[in-house]
Amino acid sequence: MQKQQIDKFKDWFENYIAHLYGDDDYINANIKLKEDHSRRVCRQIRYLAGELRLSADKKRLAEAIALFHDIGRFEQFKKYRTYSDHRSIDHSTFGLQVLAKNNVLIGVDGGEKKIIETAIRFHNAMELPTGLDKDVLLFSQLIRDADKIDIYYVIAQYYKKYEENPEGFKLEIELPDSPAVTAKVIEDLIAGRCIDYRDLKSWNDMKLCQLSWVYDVNFVPTLKRIRQRGYIEMIVGFLPKTDGIQKAAGAVQTYIDRRIANRI
Repeated sequence: MQKQQIDKFKDWFENYIAHLYGDDDYINANIKLKEDHSRRVCRQIRYLAGELRLSADKKRLAEAIALFHDIGRFEQFKKYRTYSDHRSIDHSTFGLQVLAKNNVLIGVDGGEKKIIETAIRFHNAMELPTGLDKDVLLFSQLIRDADKIDIYYVIAQYYKKYEENPEGFKLEIELPDSPAVTAKVIEDLIAGRCIDYRDLKSWNDMKLCQLSWVYDVNFVPTLKRIRQRGYIEMIVGFLPKTDGIQKAAGAVQTYIDRRIANRI
């Protein structure tokens, strides 16, 4: 991908987002959340692409995917007032519709267009489908990892702000804020399994689910960044201090340490 193409994409993104802000502070706060997230994911994917020693053209392609990976989120929230796909629309599929409707990818090389669209389509899937070709798989893995790094940052800030001022909190809370923790969620985390969203019953379950995302990380530099920034410890700090949760958190940390030590 050429520099002028990524520059064009950035200009379109700026203009598109600017027109979605309005008079509703709740909607504006959530649009701003995803706008900032998209920009930071661009930085994270550039970091990962650099660690993997990708060419300049491939770094720009990766950045285009990061810029657009959540493009469906903005109109989703403005229309449905939620980021919950199962209560509204699948934001990945809708994002591809937004790009097509606005002719954003017109003029992009056919192979690169396929990579962009496939990576966006599956960036938030429970797992990637089998049979993806080498380049499509690489960029799909890159966006999933870059997305996780920044979501860890976002949720750590999110929980901190809520704890400091729950009454003034303007972002969406999808599950009941109760002390409950589902036994199956703990069991899956200890067993090294990614947790299914359908098993979540409380906000604490969601926090544990987010810890399980490390089991789906593709690249060691991703795990290094998560560990260096202390995101796992931050999330654990917002959970009850029970034996089950401490054991589950220990399993996550052991997994991270083992993969980094073995460089796998």
